[in-house]
Amino acid sequence: MTQDSRTPHEDGSPADRYARAQVAQAARRQYPKLAEFVLTRPFALDPFQVQGCQALEDGRGVLVCAPTGAGKTVVGEFAVHLALASGGKCFYTTPIKALSNQKFVDLIAQYGPDRVGLLTGDTSVNSHAPVVVMTTEVLRNMLYAGSPDLAELTHVVLDEVHYLADKFRGPVWEEVILHLAADVAVVGLSATVSNAEEFGAWLAEVRGELAVVVDEVRPVPLWPHMMVGRRLFDLFSVRDQEAGPSDPPGSGQLRIDPALTRAIHDAEALADRFGGGGSRVGRRGERGRPPGGPRWRPPNRVDVIERLDMAGLLPAITFIFSRAGCDAAVAQCVRSGLRLTTEHERDEIRQIVDRRTVELLDADLGVLGYWEWREGLERGVAAHHAGLLPVFKETVEELFVAGLVKAVFATETLALGINMPARTVVLEKLGKFNGESHADLTAGEYTQLTGRAGRRGIDVEGHAVVLWSPGMDPRVVGGLASRRTYPLRSSFRPSYNMAVNLVDRLGRQAARALIEQSFAQYQANGAVVGMARQVSRNTEAIAAHQRTMQCHLGDTAEYLGLLTELADAEREIARAGAARRRDATAQDLAELRRGDVIEVPTGRRSGLAVVLDPGVDPDGSARPLVVTAGRWAGRLSAADFRGRVPALGRVKLGKFTDHRSPKVRRDLSSAIASSGIRAPGRDRRAARGHDAASADEMDLTVLRKAIRAHPVHGCSDREEHLQWARRWRRLIAENEALAAKVAAATGSLGQALDRIVRLLTDEGYLDGDALTDDGRMLARIWCESDLVVAECLRRGTWTGASPPALAAAVSCLIFESRRDNPGMSRIAVGEIGDLVSATVDVWARIAGAEREIGLPATRDVDPGFAAAVAAWCRGASLAETLTVAVSGGTDISAGDFVRWCRQVVDLLDQIAGVAPAPVAAIARSAVGSLRRGVVSLGAA
Repeated sequence: MTQDSRTPHEDGSPADRYARAQVAQAARRQYPKLAEFVLTRPFALDPFQVQGCQALEDGRGVLVCAPTGAGKTVVGEFAVHLALASGGKCFYTTPIKALSNQKFVDLIAQYGPDRVGLLTGDTSVNSHAPVVVMTTEVLRNMLYAGSPDLAELTHVVLDEVHYLADKFRGPVWEEVILHLAADVAVVGLSATVSNAEEFGAWLAEVRGELAVVVDEVRPVPLWPHMMVGRRLFDLFSVRDQEAGPSDPPGSGQLRIDPALTRAIHDAEALADRFGGGGSRVGRRGERGRPPGGPRWRPPNRVDVIERLDMAGLLPAITFIFSRAGCDAAVAQCVRSGLRLTTEHERDEIRQIVDRRTVELLDADLGVLGYWEWREGLERGVAAHHAGLLPVFKETVEELFVAGLVKAVFATETLALGINMPARTVVLEKLGKFNGESHADLTAGEYTQLTGRAGRRGIDVEGHAVVLWSPGMDPRVVGGLASRRTYPLRSSFRPSYNMAVNLVDRLGRQAARALIEQSFAQYQANGAVVGMARQVSRNTEAIAAHQRTMQCHLGDTAEYLGLLTELADAEREIARAGAARRRDATAQDLAELRRGDVIEVPTGRRSGLAVVLDPGVDPDGSARPLVVTAGRWAGRLSAADFRGRVPALGRVKLGKFTDHRSPKVRRDLSSAIASSGIRAPGRDRRAARGHDAASADEMDLTVLRKAIRAHPVHGCSDREEHLQWARRWRRLIAENEALAAKVAAATGSLGQALDRIVRLLTDEGYLDGDALTDDGRMLARIWCESDLVVAECLRRGTWTGASPPALAAAVSCLIFESRRDNPGMSRIAVGEIGDLVSATVDVWARIAGAEREIGLPATRDVDPGFAAAVAAWCRGASLAETLTVAVSGGTDISAGDFVRWCRQVVDLLDQIAGVAPAPVAAIARSAVGSLRRGVVSLGAA
């Protein structure tokens, strides 16, 4: 825990100080455990920390929402203190292993190694200790398994609980919250979210009494800037102490700095003058660059770092949103000769790097890019992204926190990672690829990214710098910087594994009831409440409209019905007539022959024309080549006609007729004129369609007579009545649609669970409320493709496979190709190819069953990692393995390879625990072969 030393405010009269002392003494009597805890802290607690801790000592749960670095973990640490003081247990959960490892070290420093344990799936240290740090998935698995370690559990800390919005891992948080015993106090620690009250209300509903503590004031003020070229400007004009950028929204007026406005105006003019503007809506094309003009370029990254260094704004994190961009930025800094470290700092960096990487094989250093990475570190610059080797990322984090690395170029994953604050955060762009398209940053994303700026106890203030580009409006940046909108949206949905565990523990009906207690359903129901209220309001309005539209002469609704029926009939007849005309045109064009004379009814080519080539395609459509009496030559289509196109006569043509020759066109025009053929008059053309439409016209006549005979037709206020009647009818339609939405949303998750249970019953995993042997196996498989894994095991798909082939097949159910390298992988031949194909067949059968029952299909199988993991399992070197991946169509970094390999190991470990003995032995053998070299180093 790194915080500044803070002491209570000591000014005021002796009477004031005495009064405060009396209040403090009363607080110590009411909250003795908190008073004990405060004595162990090297600083005075902030009001929101005190409020959260008091709620815990009162026996309530608590949700604490506060900005990054505000110190909300103090409340979690007080939960540990309370559990130990009462002889109970506290589980401290985090979303990622790196955070678990960090918290484990922090708590050992406070309470000693005998009282603190660690569980992260592949790591188990002192797991029966009274305080255990773990990933949230581990706790979920313990709850389903009914672990004896849950006995005497009094407190659970859910750090970074806002992760429940994560698409893939979010449901785990809700499962834990719903399954924990009622007497366990939950401590939720979250980033600042705009719907904290909604989330807290749900927690209180499912967990009992709970306090919601929200603190929106950053412990270190954040000042936003924009950099135009090499010049750095304040975004806002005045640093008003009464209302600054770190204050809650609406607490003051913020104005864009006029100096920044002038600089942007000058830069825009320069960009326009030299044709290098950026994308500007409504003024320029893509990238705003006129053809042939030089492209505007952002400031050099080296220049940006040097400018920040001159202003005393290092260390800095620059968010680039691209792994390749981060690596390129470091290479650019190294090539430029940039050096941000002293000789003494370089010595410290070398020692830390040597200590961290001592287990790396010399043969792997080249393929890992070790020397380039090390050179950057010694100069004080580094990249940080998911593609880095884990030990490389951990080393960067240690060096940055120690102040030895001064500039880090990172992807946005760093904003959700471990504690790694900087003095300054730089955003190169205000947009990023969100997985489907390029989109602007939201205010919540901006807040999350810039939350890293400002080190508590070190910096007086933090700084956020946005690099200007042509078309960027500083008012948009100002809007992002002054708002705090980060809504928490549940991603909860039932899975197969969840379903069998719930049914096994609770039975079907209780399982359905529990699912419908989820935050996802709570939010859906919240929306339903609003929609239901609207339905109620609409119903009242419908009744009011019905009264207003009444006519003393007759039924206005009936009269409106006749008018609507007439309008519908006229539209239908018009559509039918158009369709008949199109059909007649197509039929006649398809029957034309060479030499036929036809009439072109309208347009510049109207008049008679002779057909040179019918131009009938194999599908029956025709585009005849003609020469008109006006000497135009070309092809016509059905769009040139309105109905029948009969042949009016014929003219004799030569064997070869070149329509491109002016003489030929002139001769054909004369031939048409001398043929005696005449175009039919308009009346005769209309008569050809009269018989087909006469029956329809009779129906319209009957309707028109009924309308004229209706009593309301003669009312002097008829139009006013109809105006209200149309509103009435429109509101009825809107209300019916809204009511359908309400019906669909209510119990939607319960309905999804019903479908899952039905499929599991059909497949033999459930028998009523009881689990079959296959169901018990499925209950111990935790992955997105859980049912496919279970099917492969029970059907013997993987029986007899070699360890490399099994690892390859399992990887297909985990691996996901990056979006910048999609779908190019090739399935290997031989045993691996056969096993992968058999696995794909199982997935296809399950996906088909899901579609039939109305469930979303299990994620696609991806064989992109199969060849690489098989090669590694056979003992190939890292360089050879990555070469195999590339030759198979998948280009992955060493860091990605390690990450995916560890996930394959995790699933193989699960398979070894549930599979029949022969497959279990193969899985264990594969795990042993995969856990070597870089895969076995450092934390995942």
